[in-house]
Amino acid sequence: MIDENGYRPNVGIILCNRENRVFWARRCSQDGWQFPQGGIKRSESAEQALYRELREEIGLDRDHVQIIGRTRDWLHYDIPRRFLRAARHTQFRGQKQIWFLLRLIATEEMVRLDVTADPEFDDWRWVDYWSPLENIVEFKRQVYEQALTELAPLLSGSPE
Repeated sequence: MIDENGYRPNVGIILCNRENRVFWARRCSQDGWQFPQGGIKRSESAEQALYRELREEIGLDRDHVQIIGRTRDWLHYDIPRRFLRAARHTQFRGQKQIWFLLRLIATEEMVRLDVTADPEFDDWRWVDYWSPLENIVEFKRQVYEQALTELAPLLSGSPE
C-alpha cells in the first residue's frame, strides 16, 4: 500500500526499559542496527500494526508493554535509489511512519527474535536514549531525531 505521494505507511517502535534505555536491534546478516518498524496493512490501524510488528520482530505481546505515547503526525523518509528494489512500484519513495514509545513491563527474557521463520533481527541490546542518532543509517537519521525529540518529554525523568 503506497500513498499518492509514494510513501508506504509504517510504524516505528521505541521500546524503553525502566531506566529509559532503548531497545536497539541488529538486522539479520547485516551490520546495521535500528529500532523495530514495519508496514501497516490496509485493514489495520497504526496501533494494530504496532502490536503485530512487536510480536513478529521481537516476540513481545500487548501485555508485555505499555504505550507511553506516539507521534502526532506522520514522519517521512526517502529511501536512496541504490536501496530500492527493482520490483517496487515506480512511485515508491520511502516510508511514512507513526512512532510509538513503549515501556517494557515484562522481563527482558520475554524478548525473542526467533518467533517467525524469517527473523528481522539476530541480536539486540539496551542503549542510551539518544545514541541511535549516532548509529542509524544516514537516510533515517532525521526521522529518528524527530521521533526521539517529540517523545522524550513523555518519559518520567526524561534522559538528557
